[in-house]
Amino acid sequence: MASWSNRRVVVTGGAGFLGSFVVERLRRTPWCGEVVVPRSREYDLRREDAVVRLYKDTRPHIVIHLAGVVGGIGANRENPARFFYDNLTMGVQLMHHAFLSSVEKFVAIGTICAYPKFAPVPFREDLLWDGYPEETNAPYGLAKKMLLVQAQAYRQQYGFNAIYLLPVNLYGPRDNFDPGSSHVIPALIKKCLDAIQEDQPEIVVWGDGSPTREFLFVEDCAEAIVLATERYDRPEPVNIGAGREISIKDLVELIARRTGFRGRITWDTSKPNGQPRRCLDTSRAAQEFGFRATTGFEEGLQQTIAWYRSHRQEGTVSGHRP
Repeated sequence: MASWSNRRVVVTGGAGFLGSFVVERLRRTPWCGEVVVPRSREYDLRREDAVVRLYKDTRPHIVIHLAGVVGGIGANRENPARFFYDNLTMGVQLMHHAFLSSVEKFVAIGTICAYPKFAPVPFREDLLWDGYPEETNAPYGLAKKMLLVQAQAYRQQYGFNAIYLLPVNLYGPRDNFDPGSSHVIPALIKKCLDAIQEDQPEIVVWGDGSPTREFLFVEDCAEAIVLATERYDRPEPVNIGAGREISIKDLVELIARRTGFRGRITWDTSKPNGQPRRCLDTSRAAQEFGFRATTGFEEGLQQTIAWYRSHRQEGTVSGHRP
């Protein structure tokens, strides 16, 4: 990093939830000159010719690959083939052609869904290959995990500078609140506020509430990605998280209180729970590039609820019914 200046950075998925915060953080970074955000209407990253054209048009020094087809349990169950193929194809081609185009550094973003279903908590990076992922999101998780294999292989054979980061579940302003594809926190916030608005006596939540999850505020994750881009250059994967977990039951009750929903919470136990527990060991990120999450969970949750409230009133948020 000491020799970096005026670096041109391509951020795939840079117009998305996490990507928009990464782009903002990069633009405050002294070594970053230009940030390029390719849009899918111009570059379909599943097509090799589009990837080749992207690198020819933009000539990046650094690539941060955030683009992906993502969603909650329901979306993963309905689209396993799409989630596998699209994510695998994008990642493999982007990294391969980054190498062929002499890109200085490739930052691959994985997922906590890559971990084995019954990995001991907290998840340590050396446990990644100790079992099969939770079935409902295994195609997505395995497609993303192949980026780690590719990064290590290209580093070993070609000396290519590729790193691999594993963020935990994210939340925050600008999240996706569409009930067909959203993750648990935005889905619950929307359920509660819809119930209040429509005077509904209950909300229905999937599973039995027993699983635990770890959540990281999106701005903290953006900070971690930029720090790793600057400071990390090793083949080992790195967890990006807050290092604390909460049960889904406690999460639902907390969101209900914070949104003002006072009705009944009904658990639909015919629906899957997903992975039993998720919580990361975040010590490697602290040791290798000095990252520690700084946003308290309730503080971040309040910011997320406030953002959604204001944008649903304006009718400018995904998943909102006017």
